[in-house]
Amino acid sequence: MKKQIVSTLLLGLTVAAMNAASFPEVTIDGVAGFQDTPLEPDGKWHVHDPARPQPPIVTPGASFSENAAPPSDAIVLFDGKDLSQWVDKKTGGAVGWTVADGVATSAKGDIITTNKFGDIQLHLEFCEPTPPKGDGQGRGNSGVFFMGLYEIQVLDCYNNKTYADGATGGLYGQHPALANACRPPGNWETYDMIFTAPRFDADGKVLSPAYVTVTLNGVVVQNHQAFRGPTNWRTVGKYHPHAAELPLALQYHNNSVSFRNIWVRSVPFVNEP
Repeated sequence: MKKQIVSTLLLGLTVAAMNAASFPEVTIDGVAGFQDTPLEPDGKWHVHDPARPQPPIVTPGASFSENAAPPSDAIVLFDGKDLSQWVDKKTGGAVGWTVADGVATSAKGDIITTNKFGDIQLHLEFCEPTPPKGDGQGRGNSGVFFMGLYEIQVLDCYNNKTYADGATGGLYGQHPALANACRPPGNWETYDMIFTAPRFDADGKVLSPAYVTVTLNGVVVQNHQAFRGPTNWRTVGKYHPHAAELPLALQYHNNSVSFRNIWVRSVPFVNEP
């Protein structure tokens, strides 16, 4: 089982590390994506389909949780001082990210928490680099991986189109955000999320999928949305049994995205029998 868990954790990295140049991108209405990928289970769109409608743009107001103090029962994962609650995902050693002026900036690989979690309430704040560089998936790309497997995309989607299932607030490769509530790069943005881990029976059958509710800058962009399985590049998600608790991960995707004020509340969100 341990070997299976490690293999599942590494699956997203292995697929994402494949050479994108070997796959034919197509561009539709200024959006680059793929149409040689599998169809989603609903049969309407390919994974990363550039023809899939873009989330509607919503200008966010003031976020109720920006730079707010964590609740009393929160586990603080980054308070601006150091990344002692994290390790390098590949090596298990010290992270290669930088910390300065209360901000952690991504570099040199993904990081995972030293603690493991199942159901959590998560708060984090991120800031996209300015001036912006690149376009589509090449601009300010990162991600939040619940249990190291289930990604909510982080991307600079302010005046930057990309395939809809890869935009900010989306369940990567599965469900686009309900709205594009991104702020301009250089501004702090807030994620408040409720994640419910999947449940498996003794034989590995899915009793209930993973669910997530996501608020971006005070705007609901996912409402108790089910994951179809672990999120991956160019493939349809498929569940494999795994441990009830696994580390949270933050992605480095060749872009220096900054983070601050990261905390979780680790509590079950379903009534266990």
